[in-house]
Amino acid sequence: MAAGVTAVASGPAGAAAAGCTVDYKIQSQWNGGFGANVTVTNTGDPVTGWTLEWVYAGNQKVTQGWNATVTQTGAAVTAKNVSYNGNLGNGGSASFGFNGSSSGENAVPTAFRLNGVTCNGGTGPGPDPTDPPGDRVDNPYTGAKVYVNPEWSAKAAAEPGGAAVAKQPTAVWLDRIAAVQGSGTSMGLRAHLDEALKQKGSGELVVQLVIYNLPGRDCAALASNGELGPTEIGRYKSEYIDPIAAILADPKYAGLRIVTAVEIDSLPNLVTNVTPRPTATPACDVMKANGNYQKGVGYALNKLGDVPNVYNYVDAGHHGWLGWDDNFTASAEMFKQAATTEGATLADVHGFVVNTANYSALKEDHFTLDDSVNGTSVRQSKWVDWNRYTDELSYAQAMRAKLVTLGFDSGLGMLIDTSRNGWGGTARPAGPGPRTTVDAYVNGGRYDRRIHLGNWCNQSGAGLGERPTTAPAAGIDAYVWVKPPGESDGSSKLIPNPDNKGFDRMCDPTYTGNPRNGNSMSGALPDAPVSGAWFSAQFQELLKNAHPAL
Repeated sequence: MAAGVTAVASGPAGAAAAGCTVDYKIQSQWNGGFGANVTVTNTGDPVTGWTLEWVYAGNQKVTQGWNATVTQTGAAVTAKNVSYNGNLGNGGSASFGFNGSSSGENAVPTAFRLNGVTCNGGTGPGPDPTDPPGDRVDNPYTGAKVYVNPEWSAKAAAEPGGAAVAKQPTAVWLDRIAAVQGSGTSMGLRAHLDEALKQKGSGELVVQLVIYNLPGRDCAALASNGELGPTEIGRYKSEYIDPIAAILADPKYAGLRIVTAVEIDSLPNLVTNVTPRPTATPACDVMKANGNYQKGVGYALNKLGDVPNVYNYVDAGHHGWLGWDDNFTASAEMFKQAATTEGATLADVHGFVVNTANYSALKEDHFTLDDSVNGTSVRQSKWVDWNRYTDELSYAQAMRAKLVTLGFDSGLGMLIDTSRNGWGGTARPAGPGPRTTVDAYVNGGRYDRRIHLGNWCNQSGAGLGERPTTAPAAGIDAYVWVKPPGESDGSSKLIPNPDNKGFDRMCDPTYTGNPRNGNSMSGALPDAPVSGAWFSAQFQELLKNAHPAL
């Protein structure tokens, strides 16, 4: 974060019932623009609606806001609650964000008014992104290179055209106990960290690790089933997390910034794929009953969070999974439950990561939820299907705001996996679809060309997305490539393998679907190997359909 201010409000004498604190932080800045996040906390009597006002000292102009209605007249800005965040009890808070333009000094406002009450407080700079090793910085990606996995890089470089992306940073997946130690044919964790020290040189460097080995892993799918049974939480702790934590705590690696993506595709399953949902699976019912997903995530956050240079980012699904009203809040609450289990605290969570190994478009430009066709809302289209979000950026920013209201740090950062959500190539729409029907309008204009939002395996037509980028938007620490492009999501047919990776029909291009994808065709590429194995045909398709183009 570039800068921040915390202001404390109190009313005039005799009006002690009114009060507030306001936390205004500039999340990111770029040439001619910036993104900011504001958290307002009510310290007085409960209110059923709020209006926050401030005046800019420079030429800043608000261009886009979310989670509040933000308007500007001259230098004066007014932010009003929206329908779902207006009620603030004593101690209650609401967060909203916005993007703005600025061509001069982007000074942080020093005075605010909440419902007419003046907020008086001092200004202060945000965290210093150049703090010494051992002191966590606000955004670990700021001012740092990111580790290039030499194993993935070599595979990419060996592909026709692959040299164009072979030096991009990708995450290292620790998806089984043996991956921690490595083998004669694959690098272990120490080998990667030693290589990272070489790449670091005299500057800063981020190493991205995927923590992915829960008991009963991937209860709603089969392609990524793991080695540990549903009850083997003890092995998860002692044979998997403890050795990882011990290696990361080695003083030799104290100068690295280590980002962990903690247990993808786990906690949301306990909300969406359990009884009585039509999408329920027996395996997810088992994991909800025994609590080992929450225990495992909490234990990982606690142990890894004790290492001063580790930054934990918990997986938070994607908009095509959790963007509906009955999934969104319940999942956020599940994240908090896990983050306060097995000794973990909210302070052990530096942020969240969305769209991991998925294909949801970063930003849909050709339709919004406010659009309608012949009186029918876009939300009623078959593609949107009443979802509250149309893309990953809006979902990530909204999930961030929700998590802050639940008690997570107001400086929470989000990561978006953009490795395979570019959807470029000749089929990329240049404008909206025809306004004949709402479905024609949405389908003709959407970048995401999957048959259904629930399709997740080796998707046909997908392309590389935005290259890894630091602080690209408000509340977003980075766009990252968590899923290494070219590594399969799962096999198209059953392939016996020593790692207990199963076969999921969602990876079969002939599969006609289930309730989780609206009983649609799977959209998967044919002839795919088991999850994690190199899939040359997919890599070539990702290169061809990259957006931005290579």
